[in-house]
Amino acid sequence: MNIPHENETTMMMNTTLNQLRGLRLETMAQALEQQLRTGGMAAMSFEERLALLVDREVHGRQDRRCARLLKLAKLKYPQAAIEDLDSRSTRGIERSAVMSLALGDWVQAGHAVLITGPTGAGKSWLGCALAQHACRRGHSAIYQRVPRLGEELRIRHANGTFTRWLDTLKNTDVLLLDDWGMTAMDAQTRADLLEIIDDRAASRATIITSQLPIEHWHEWIGDATMADAMLDRLMQSHHRLTLTGESLRKKVPAKGKAGSQAPASKDTD
Repeated sequence: MNIPHENETTMMMNTTLNQLRGLRLETMAQALEQQLRTGGMAAMSFEERLALLVDREVHGRQDRRCARLLKLAKLKYPQAAIEDLDSRSTRGIERSAVMSLALGDWVQAGHAVLITGPTGAGKSWLGCALAQHACRRGHSAIYQRVPRLGEELRIRHANGTFTRWLDTLKNTDVLLLDDWGMTAMDAQTRADLLEIIDDRAASRATIITSQLPIEHWHEWIGDATMADAMLDRLMQSHHRLTLTGESLRKKVPAKGKAGSQAPASKDTD
């Protein structure tokens, strides 16, 4: 039995590494290089080393997909995470309720999450945290501020991209509509928003954040017929989260023992 010389072994591994990269298995190639540099790996079986390589590649792909989804989502607070949720009693929500929602099947089931509360209570942050967690679980998301939606829609109607954008929204797993009810809507924006919500009803998840209590949404939408249709679709299957307490923007960071200021709370919008 011929045993490969060290030079032959090195050439063979270099070829393997190049082939892995040629197959776009960069993370696996990096993991293999790390194994080759780690002396203790020689004591492991072939099956164990292979399992580690495959595991690294799988997790690497998941991380890259998550990063890509977060980039496409364009969240207002991309670093918002439910693990950092401020669950003090003054906020009016239970951490367990939010975690149960985040870890549940609301995205797959196409449910709506309606987050209301006063300004600065953390609505936008919480909405982004839920959308960010959905991205971490492999779902696509898009963030839109409703006060700017009318302008966005007018531009897309003018340049002929509205229909394609509507299809994009229809196929996005989570749509976050931030600052719902803050400014008045014109007739065209109202009609387009109904189209967006109708496309997603019972099949795609929607998050809405609003200072306006839900009982006033019908009046804000303006047109009674469209309001009935819009709210009927949103209320089919929904979860309500009502935040309370003073604005977190008013908080003054506490002084540390060394005189430095502690970071302000993350839940600030």
